[in-house]
Amino acid sequence: MNHFVNAILMIVLVMNLFALGTSRILSVISTVALQGTILGILPLLIHGHFSFAIILATVVAVVLKGLIIPNMMAKALRDTNIKREVEPLIGLMPSVVIGAFATVCALLISGQLPLASGHEGSLLVPTAIATMLTGFIMLTTRFKALSQVVGYLILENGIYIFGLLLLDAMPLVVEMGVMLDLFVGIFVISIIVNKINRSFSSMDTRRLVSLKE
Repeated sequence: MNHFVNAILMIVLVMNLFALGTSRILSVISTVALQGTILGILPLLIHGHFSFAIILATVVAVVLKGLIIPNMMAKALRDTNIKREVEPLIGLMPSVVIGAFATVCALLISGQLPLASGHEGSLLVPTAIATMLTGFIMLTTRFKALSQVVGYLILENGIYIFGLLLLDAMPLVVEMGVMLDLFVGIFVISIIVNKINRSFSSMDTRRLVSLKE
């Protein structure tokens, strides 16, 4: 089972690099939706039993990460009528190189972390670190508001992977609270995205500096 989980986590790492290397925002949204669905079913594979808490966390994660949030973002994308991230702060290929370097560093240092004890041979910790770093790269190098939202989602996926290590010890209410915060956050961001587009006829967050006056 551990090898199967590691194979799934390798797919998640490849999705991170794909998200960094494509300019088509809809493709990135679809990738994050698939990534969220895969991560949503991981609790069942990792823990090997079907308690109420794990099943509920799985269902909520799959529905929110794989269906509701991606559909909200796709609708916002259609409303704003944009398709690509045209002028990222760092080019697509350099972003992929940085993401690959971050992934290698995560693989090298994860074994030294206390959280990795008891999970020898598992890619959970390095995948969590690499995914959070990927989200941070997207947040800081993309100018389109929706691309930054995707970066936030990828960052949250990394945090979610860390949470899988603590699912047995973490109260169910905490896990559900994180999911609710994520949903409310994306809902509010989608509204803001539409407001930005109406006010500036653009999704470029650099236009927001005109409000400082």
